[in-house]
Amino acid sequence: MQRTKEDVLAEANAASKNTLMETLDIEIVDYGPDFLVARMPVTPKVHQPDGVLHGGATAALAESVGSFASHIFLDIDNKFVRGLEISANHLKSVSEGHVYAKATFLHKGRTTQLLDIRITDDNDTLISVCRLSTISLPKKR
Repeated sequence: MQRTKEDVLAEANAASKNTLMETLDIEIVDYGPDFLVARMPVTPKVHQPDGVLHGGATAALAESVGSFASHIFLDIDNKFVRGLEISANHLKSVSEGHVYAKATFLHKGRTTQLLDIRITDDNDTLISVCRLSTISLPKKR
């Protein structure tokens, strides 16, 4: 039986229970054949002291959506995925609403992956651009 889009999203969000993703209220909201989108509310919980979105929370959102993308689009029955490196360029601040992270692959190799992650606000304004490299390794049997 083939899993539906709703099944995949529900499974991804269920896997986030008791994790940083749940703490930051990150939710996987959409995916397609070559992308994955997550949403995070911008509230005081993710603000820096002057009331705007903390860059660390943005990086956590980007790494979460990028790692999930690698999990969904790779053979995770036999492999596990870990982040290797993340970079983030913050272009604009945001203090309320939601931010959306859309991860797309620049390289989808058997062992290493490189993802481009664009962070936008509710008005589709570009907030940050991130790059994430991940590695997939065989699970020990």
